[in-house]
Amino acid sequence: MSDETGPTPPSERLVSLDALRGFALLGILVINSWVFAMPEATLANPTVYGDFTGANYWAWFVGHVFAQQKFITIFTLLFGAGILLFLEGDKGSYSPAILYVRRMALLVVFGLAHAYLLWYGDILVAYGLCAFAVVLLRPLPPWALTVTGVTLIAVPSLVEGVAGLVVDPATITSSWQPASETLQREVAIYQSGWVDQFEHRVPAAYQRQTTGLLSYTGLRVSGTMLLGMALYKWGVLTNGRSSRFYGWLTFSGTTLGLATILMGVWYIEAANWAPEAALFWRQFNYWGSFALAGAYVGGVMLYSRWRPEDLLTRALAAVGRTAFSNYILQTVLATSIFYGHGLGLFGQVTRVEILAIVVAIWLVQVVASLWWLRYFRYGPLEWLWRVLTYGKRYPIRVGRSGR
Repeated sequence: MSDETGPTPPSERLVSLDALRGFALLGILVINSWVFAMPEATLANPTVYGDFTGANYWAWFVGHVFAQQKFITIFTLLFGAGILLFLEGDKGSYSPAILYVRRMALLVVFGLAHAYLLWYGDILVAYGLCAFAVVLLRPLPPWALTVTGVTLIAVPSLVEGVAGLVVDPATITSSWQPASETLQREVAIYQSGWVDQFEHRVPAAYQRQTTGLLSYTGLRVSGTMLLGMALYKWGVLTNGRSSRFYGWLTFSGTTLGLATILMGVWYIEAANWAPEAALFWRQFNYWGSFALAGAYVGGVMLYSRWRPEDLLTRALAAVGRTAFSNYILQTVLATSIFYGHGLGLFGQVTRVEILAIVVAIWLVQVVASLWWLRYFRYGPLEWLWRVLTYGKRYPIRVGRSGR
């Protein structure tokens, strides 16, 4: 252990945990890019805007099946594990409770700035707010954390399932299939300047942080964080289980996850993307994403165990160590490409072109992260978050010891 109190130095970090976080962070961009580049409604119903045939259909298909909700699930699991890691660390003379409250309050502030100034799809506010509640349950044994987490996760699914049975489909048509004028207005807004974008960004962010948080996001995020705590205590997220266990997790998660998600694709296409099928079809990926996310966890753990010094492992770990900075960097790069204060490509690119841009951003982030960590101990925002949390300026440049 380090003899200095405060943030965990890089030399004491788990490479597999960082690699998994980097893997999740990069994967998140696949789905976030849809909302960066196209009207918000396309996230739920991709048929409402843009070409949805040929290669563009398959670009959506691959994203939906392999990425949508899978990577954000892993990221949230890791955030839950990170709560325990933070509180278990040596805080010296600092009060762990005060540091934790300050740390999460700062995250909410960062998230509010991100949501209202840059992009309404922010997740940091939800993480910070939910963290105040889930931390109270951290003493529970893993099985109790799992039961509580699954219960919370199940609530939005049950509510939507019941709503699908009793709600008149006409009431969800406006959100499922917005009028062409509504879509074109959103395109015009994001092809305009930064100030003009507030017209959509502010109400969209506010809805996500109020009714959206209470009815859906808060429950899924809180439940998933609790699962992350349980998996951390069981040693799953720290590469503490056997290779056989991770192999089983990868195989069973892939089999169950893909079967469920593909069944959902068949269901919605058989229903011709009708509004009356909307609330039901969401459930397939809602639950299938947890199984496939588990498969990804198993795969990354096995790979980082097999090739701990491999370039891919090191690249993912570098992105993971600077995940906060890279999350915001994704927004800065994407909005600079798609929004009117940048290149203004919002609503003008195909799904295949969006994927190409995602890969380009990945390359920038991987190279930048590897380069940055040659000279600095933390990402710039990670360092700022730590300094503000502890009220003390920690060295950021790498010393002779490499720490």
